[in-house]
Amino acid sequence: MHWIVKIVRPMLRHSPSATATASAAAFAIALALLTLYPASSVEAGPLPPVDGIVWQPDNDHVDPRGDWDRLGVHELLVQWTAVDGVAFVNGTGLREAPRMPDWNRIAREPWARDVIVGLAGRFGENAARTETGALLRESAALAQAPLPVHVTGWYFPVEVDPSWKTAATTLRPLLEALPKPLWISVYDRQNVGGDALATWLASWLPQGVGVFLQDGCGEYAREPRIARQYADSLAAKLGKARVRVIAEAFRPMPGGGMRAATAHELRQQLAAYVGYPVYLFDGPHYVSAELVRDLLAPAAFDGSQAGQHFLTRD
Repeated sequence: MHWIVKIVRPMLRHSPSATATASAAAFAIALALLTLYPASSVEAGPLPPVDGIVWQPDNDHVDPRGDWDRLGVHELLVQWTAVDGVAFVNGTGLREAPRMPDWNRIAREPWARDVIVGLAGRFGENAARTETGALLRESAALAQAPLPVHVTGWYFPVEVDPSWKTAATTLRPLLEALPKPLWISVYDRQNVGGDALATWLASWLPQGVGVFLQDGCGEYAREPRIARQYADSLAAKLGKARVRVIAEAFRPMPGGGMRAATAHELRQQLAAYVGYPVYLFDGPHYVSAELVRDLLAPAAFDGSQAGQHFLTRD
């Protein structure tokens, strides 16, 4: 059975067949951005706050551990508690994963004082968008499963962008039926711009649903300052309380695969998003104890750590 994908995606958007050519192009963009935004452009000073960490459970990552609370993290966003019909919690009636997370231990972690519980998802975006009925049934079962964590909300892991032409008719009734407060994630694959994205979402998104904006920095789709403009556009249309930002803590490597972002790269993202709750994607895969240390060290202020943390995921 191949329900575990070895390549961790920015929520779901990586394709396992991403080519080395695309990675090389992204690397070239990165070099250009370093020229435009040198290390000295990130002001020295306290690290901007980080509110949350994202955890994408899979067979190899059922036991999340880290010292992310040192960055200020107090809330854990669990991407899903079941994926492709396999559950990471007991008592749902779904097939259970070979290894289960220790939810009691997770509940005691300082970075998981609050938890947004992800519901049912699919590894493939097309499957997620076409199997919404099954996802609703699975999510209803997951929402009833007892968890020893302090639940502050729910996350429905079907990602949204304007290419989903039927989202208003397909997704709205599903979101209305799920428990609240509820969150989804949004991105802009078509580069329609922040204002257009916000207007589109505001035309159909139920009032009780907030959005996590994927900043797009993980694949060099946009710079942090542009992602901030997207967040501001969403806040203007939806209200600031309904907008949070996912800071993608990974980057493509020129020969293919992904590495962890450097302290300097992440500091630029965090500095751009001050004023919004920020969550790092994702902790167990990319935000190591070494990266946390470098983020908090003076060396992170001058960019001297740039180019390190080449933790590949293949």
